[in-house]
Amino acid sequence: MMIRKLCVIGAGTMGAGIAQVAVEKGVDVTMRDVEDRFVEKGLSTIRNFLGKKLEKGKLSAEDHDAILGR
Repeated sequence: MMIRKLCVIGAGTMGAGIAQVAVEKGVDVTMRDVEDRFVEKGLSTIRNFLGKKLEKGKLSAEDHDAILGR
């Protein structure tokens, strides 16, 4: 069975990490938390990590944009 959509409850360190791994594998992810600011912080963590992978050449610009679009 292929997972296509995932909802992560909690956008802290672990939630953001789970979301990041899932989006890198092509899964559409929704993150939820008690406050939107926590979700924004989790998204920022993911953006920063993906940006570092892009700078190191471990991720193409196309993949970077596609991942952030999920």
